[in-house]
Amino acid sequence: MKVSHLFVVFILVLLSSCRGTKTIIDVSRLSVNDIVSNHNAASPNFKTLAGRVQLAYEDNKKEQSITVSLRIEKDNIIWIKASILGITLAKVLITPERVSYYETISNTYFEGDFALLSDLLGTDIDFKKAQDILLGQSIFNLNSSEYKSEVVLDKFKLQPKRQAQNFIHSILLNTENFKVNTEMLSQPDDERILDVRYGDYRLIEGGFYPSVIEINALEKESKTKIGLKFRKIDLNVNVRFPFTIPKGYDEIQFN
Repeated sequence: MKVSHLFVVFILVLLSSCRGTKTIIDVSRLSVNDIVSNHNAASPNFKTLAGRVQLAYEDNKKEQSITVSLRIEKDNIIWIKASILGITLAKVLITPERVSYYETISNTYFEGDFALLSDLLGTDIDFKKAQDILLGQSIFNLNSSEYKSEVVLDKFKLQPKRQAQNFIHSILLNTENFKVNTEMLSQPDDERILDVRYGDYRLIEGGFYPSVIEINALEKESKTKIGLKFRKIDLNVNVRFPFTIPKGYDEIQFN
């Protein structure tokens, strides 16, 4: 299905909501290639994004919730700042090459590769995957020749035709916008599960953006839960990404 066909489907859905009798679109006739192509086309097109996000974090040891500032220069920078009453508590800077962050309460910092994020979520993470999670896109390349599809609970379910022994992947896409509803990765031999779920999407300047993201990572007895609730999103605004690790901070070493 071409992008123009997706537009036609969208118009039909709008028209059907205005009629006494609804026009039913047979989504079961869409091929895997149609679904994957439209999911890729649903990736929002923007240069910069600035948002306010309610962030909730929970693991085996602690729970905390705070509102953070999120800024993205697409494909180049993800910047996060946590603050209270104008006082910076922590900053995170993610680029395609590295991950950096510092905390003002503990006077500590970290600079390194993506091993920290990968360990946190239980699967290999790079810049593109981190960005895709924030935008409601699949974190894995959906090769239509390697995947099969079916309609389950009014969602497109995609999964590999042949699952790897220790790498079981499945994804549910919304039929109305082709964005991710749920994505799951299971690594049974390592007792790992990564589960990413999305709430409703908002249409902003022609693109669909998540309103709620819930990330659950389990590894044996360890669990991590991250909840993101987007309060505000502004697109293509002038933003800066200030990040300087204060002098005298102690570097955190992860083994």
